[in-house]
Amino acid sequence: MGLPKFISNNVVLKITSLNAVVIAIRLVVSVFIQRLFAVLLGEAGIASIGQIRNVMVMLTSTSTLGIFSGVVKYVAEYKENKPELVKMFSTATVFVLSGSLISALLLFFGADYFSNYLFANTEFSYAFKLLAVIIPFIAINRTLNAIVNGLSDYKKYAIIELVSYLLATVAILIGLYNLNLDGVIIAIALAPVIQLVVLGFVFGKKLKKILPLKKLNFSLGYRNKLFAFTLMSFVSAFLLNYIEINIRTRVATEININEAGYWTAVSFISKNYMVFASGLFTLYVIPRFANIHTKGGFKKEVLKIYKTILPIFGLGMLLVYLLRNIIIDLIYPDFKGMEPLFKWQLLGDFIRLCALVLAHQFLAKRLVKSFLVTEIISLVLFYVLTIVFIKIYDTEGIVIAHFVRYIIYFVLVAFLIWVYYSNKTNQNIK
Repeated sequence: MGLPKFISNNVVLKITSLNAVVIAIRLVVSVFIQRLFAVLLGEAGIASIGQIRNVMVMLTSTSTLGIFSGVVKYVAEYKENKPELVKMFSTATVFVLSGSLISALLLFFGADYFSNYLFANTEFSYAFKLLAVIIPFIAINRTLNAIVNGLSDYKKYAIIELVSYLLATVAILIGLYNLNLDGVIIAIALAPVIQLVVLGFVFGKKLKKILPLKKLNFSLGYRNKLFAFTLMSFVSAFLLNYIEINIRTRVATEININEAGYWTAVSFISKNYMVFASGLFTLYVIPRFANIHTKGGFKKEVLKIYKTILPIFGLGMLLVYLLRNIIIDLIYPDFKGMEPLFKWQLLGDFIRLCALVLAHQFLAKRLVKSFLVTEIISLVLFYVLTIVFIKIYDTEGIVIAHFVRYIIYFVLVAFLIWVYYSNKTNQNIK
């Protein structure tokens, strides 16, 4: 039995509906896992897991020197042009090797420093040494994932995401049962290795066709094009997670560790439903925007995306808000301090979704200056507003800062895209 016609005729809905199945399963599993964390590890444990997850996101950027979106863009553009792909992949290889080596050395020899910085002790130094060994797997996995996204193979993407998530969850349960928090941290560190193995099984044959390993060399013909994405990734992935780590540490120090756990828990719920959008962005939005060259075409595509996903997300977020106390009792029993955080987090996430659809034009068209300006302003706003607001509203100040930040970000992104197309129109007239 196939998909209903109104879905099968709409690529956005096809990806969203398939994503919905994967995310629904992930959410059910995640509810179970998060409840275990809450009961067995408490608020402090949740906060510690939040720290290590931020580190993992930062490593997906540094280990590849942030070329993920660049690989997505150029695979989407040149999937039928093998010579051009060889040039791009050859440069990407240099970036991945360099990023992996630098990241691994810094983690291994700086293990005590990073453990003390994140956890105020050196008990977790082993985790950073383990991550140093795993860095190459993180880098390869990230690069191959970019190829899957660039080809817009959303069916295989869904299989890879679901199977690897379930296997990583099993690893977390084994770690939690045997080694408590230490076991969970080790399992989180091993997750990219698990995903890489699954990706190889599911997508291996197609990768051999698209990735000509025998023809690769160490040329740097694409260095400037890919370096632009390095800068963008450093700001969007590395700095964002660095700021989140600092905010969590500040809350734990200035208020208490339990409040840091509440914010981490709300952020985790937010990241779970925002996963719906992340798959759509890399599988559809970037490849689609990369091949749209007119203002009318861009506007038509944005409205199509908005009309498709905003009602779905809006309804979902409204349900999360209305059921927030049930969600807390179900997932995080005794985490009652989370309740006031939901409203501002959800409002901020809805505005964020609207803005991110537009902002992916910067990645699709390699508009480096526009991307960097908007992201840096957004991050600075978030950090500064958080510092100001937590003095007035305590932990709730973080999510209020989140909401205000994305209102300003949305307006700024929309303005810069309007300027981009205005300039383009003027150039065509001349």
